[in-house]
Amino acid sequence: MKTRAILIIAALFLFLAPNSHAFVNPDEQLSDPALEARARDISKDIRCPVCESQSIDESNADVARDLRILIRERLTEGDSDEEIIEYLRIRYGDVVLMNPPLNKTTSLLWLGPFLILILGGIGTFLFIRKAQA
Repeated sequence: MKTRAILIIAALFLFLAPNSHAFVNPDEQLSDPALEARARDISKDIRCPVCESQSIDESNADVARDLRILIRERLTEGDSDEEIIEYLRIRYGDVVLMNPPLNKTTSLLWLGPFLILILGGIGTFLFIRKAQA
């Protein structure tokens, strides 16, 4: 029984632990630690165009690798973090951002879950009301 509890706790820790595994290859990394840290911060905020549920920092897709390299190239050229993010947003659209801004093209993305919740609540209310009648 004690072993079973330990296994369950260990599984919970593994399941709830943050995903710290990144797919940045050693040949992609910059020699300057400050620039590398900036590249990693930017990569965590950019969505992989192929995976769409992972950032390019977490993805091992070829396009994610290409974007990680592009970010590092632009950093070494002297671009700011905002310039790099804006370049990627213009090139790929708001979908490339892990937290896209609220605008008319992304409003359904932001408001959709609330609309579904409201419609589900109304449907449940009407169903219960009809069942009681």
